Amino acid sequence: MNITITGRKVSLKNNFKQLVEKKLSRYDRIFDEHAEAHVVVTVEHNRQTVEITIRQKGMIYRAEATDFEMNDALDQVISALGRQIRKNKTRLEKKLHSGALRDYVEDYYNGEIPEPQSIEYQIARTKKVPVKPMHIDEAILQMNLLGHQFYMFRDAETEEIAVVYKRHNGDYGLLEPNEDEE
Repeated sequence: MNITITGRKVSLKNNFKQLVEKKLSRYDRIFDEHAEAHVVVTVEHNRQTVEITIRQKGMIYRAEATDFEMNDALDQVISALGRQIRKNKTRLEKKLHSGALRDYVEDYYNGEIPEPQSIEYQIARTKKVPVKPMHIDEAILQMNLLGHQFYMFRDAETEEIAVVYKRHNGDYGLLEPNEDEE
């Protein structure tokens, strides 16, 4: 796995970088050498946020945690990634190394594998929406006027479908199509 570590508003010490690589190495059995892990550490006031995004073959796993200690936030993120991987175990088994995932789950549960929970997704409502060309600022304004957490629109500059959304910290995010990834 290729690991990229970035510090925002902080210079990271080598021992923290080594700790990140050590903790992410437990997922080496699940992801191959083409997987990319991006680790971003941000320090604001007394809060330290660690974000980890792992991408491989079109699959994305992302977790974020904020704590007073950087190492505690890292532990929380690693734990959250483990939960995501376990939750999507059957999907992962089809796309990735089937035997390696089972070994990881067995190690995590000390040899005892819990009964898999079957989750059925049910769409309660389908809604068709007009997708108007507009600028990103207009889309954010429209989303806020509607009181939604996200808003789909056609970007007036690129003419592509895009989505703006409100993040947990109050900032906004933008989702754009990327046809380069598989």
